Amino acid sequence: MSKALIVGVGDGLSASLARKLAARGHKLVLAARDTAKLNDLAAETGAVTVPVDAASKADVETLFDRVDAVDGALAVAIYNPSARVRGPFVELDPDDVRRAIDVTAFGAFLVAQQAARRMLEKGTGTILFTGASAGVKGYPQSAAFAMGKFALRGLAQSMARELHPKGIHVGHVVIDGAIRNPGRSEPAGKPDSMLDPEEIAALYIMLIDQQRSAWTHEIEVRPFVETF
Repeated sequence: MSKALIVGVGDGLSASLARKLAARGHKLVLAARDTAKLNDLAAETGAVTVPVDAASKADVETLFDRVDAVDGALAVAIYNPSARVRGPFVELDPDDVRRAIDVTAFGAFLVAQQAARRMLEKGTGTILFTGASAGVKGYPQSAAFAMGKFALRGLAQSMARELHPKGIHVGHVVIDGAIRNPGRSEPAGKPDSMLDPEEIAALYIMLIDQQRSAWTHEIEVRPFVETF
């Protein structure tokens, strides 16, 4: 029996991931700042839900205590959270910027470190990070988001080089475009101009299933109309 952890769960991509992983027989632990919104998804997938501030070391340690209490080896850990602070660079509040970077990058480090420690005991496992085009190119009035996503990408690269030879698959998914989450749809006359969360989730499953002789570390996904 194996288990999977998803951090930063909402009703879009992460919900699609939860359903696909549960259908494959994984015991699920779903973590979010507000777990009340996960009640229906938890009932559907049989998941354990845990409230967490991903940027808090104490919260992440408590989260993994809960993960350890679930039967099975940790096979998959997925980190989704990020925080945005938009505005002219010279007007950004430093405290807001620090918090955004903490959620987007430092929280990823905290979660991935705990997951890797457990996976190394078995010599197998997959850790996936949800990135963005902001981790490849910085956009105007989005310095904090770029800083966080660039740091996330660097973390993933460093981890992959260190952990791949030890049997831990580390993947970074660059999502370039808006996701068609519940309540958010394409403009009239522009079908498939947003990313379908089910299709992104299928890509994550593909990464999880890859045989180690041909692991993918980084992959970009975008709707066909997105420029790059």
